[in-house]
Amino acid sequence: MNKIVVAITGASGSIYAKVLLDKLLAIKNQWDEIGVILTENAKTVWQTELDNERYTNYPFKFYTQQDFNAPFASGSGKYNIMLIVPCSMGTLGRIAGGISNDLISRAADVMLKERRTLICVARDTPYSLIHIRNMETITLAGGIICPATPSFYSKPKTLEDVAATVVDRVLDLAGLDISTYRWGE
Repeated sequence: MNKIVVAITGASGSIYAKVLLDKLLAIKNQWDEIGVILTENAKTVWQTELDNERYTNYPFKFYTQQDFNAPFASGSGKYNIMLIVPCSMGTLGRIAGGISNDLISRAADVMLKERRTLICVARDTPYSLIHIRNMETITLAGGIICPATPSFYSKPKTLEDVAATVVDRVLDLAGLDISTYRWGE
């Protein structure tokens, strides 16, 4: 079974985090534990973009950015998947630079050093050369960069449907079994 870390940074795109948490609840037979790191900026952005504080309603264990006692701060914790949704460029840069100054960057560092799944859902546009080089560094280290770029093959009808096209791709990349639109099916 999977032990999953979800990190939510202060980048725009709280809808992606909300849809991800909802979908993880729907596939609870595929994971044993989920730990969530929600930054203070992420709370502000969630409240601004979604007009609520419903992140408090999820039955997951929440950790602060400075809680280095979290089980996924060490490879011995055996967490095997980390999803950073959305991933700010500042977070991406700290991970690429190996700067483990908070729980998100430390957990990402653990995922990379242990050769486990790290998926960063980059949410910024346009990309500077620094962003691109940081993405390259994380990719070369074994991480996956999955930009928050929706697809429209499935003809999404709502904002949540649009966000789900990205989240479903993330869950696929993480190796989780989900029901979603498949090209050509």
